[in-house]
Order: sequence, then C-alpha cells, then structure tokens
Amino acid sequence: MATSTLTIRIDEDLKRGASEVADYYGLDLSSVTRAFYKQMVNTRRITLTFAPEEPNDESLAAMAKGNAFLSTGRPGRFENGHDLLKAAMS
Repeated sequence: MATSTLTIRIDEDLKRGASEVADYYGLDLSSVTRAFYKQMVNTRRITLTFAPEEPNDESLAAMAKGNAFLSTGRPGRFENGHDLLKAAMS
C-alpha cells in the first residue's frame, strides 16, 4: 500500500478543539482523518451533519422543569438521586 501526505490549513482553535475530542477517544487527528476517509469510501457517502441537533418536546419540557426547580432556591446538593427526585417532585 503506497501512502501519501495530506496537508490542510485550519484555524488553530478548531484544530485544538478537534484534537481534544479525538484525544478523549484515545485517537489522534491523523487516525480520525483516516477513519473518516475509510468510512466515506466504504459507504460512498460523506457522513457529516451540518444542522445542530434540536431537543425534542420531551427534552424541552424536562429542561423547563429543571430550570423551574433550580429557580426555587432549594438546596443545590443532595445525598443521593432519590433525595433529588423527592425534592423535585414536591
């Protein structure tokens, strides 16, 4: 298998952020790039999503309920999840 080198120019902050994500998964940017290209060739698709994910109605309702709970001034720490749920339901 012959190899070649690819050089790209990207914003330093973008590179740093992408590197942090790759590192979280135990990868480097070169490995991620190779994996992306392999997936593109294998699927014959460019699997990128450009639209941000929007929360569904259930998630929006849960976020509103959580925000309402936090705005009541109740204690911010609980011993366990049961105590948190109990306080949220009261």
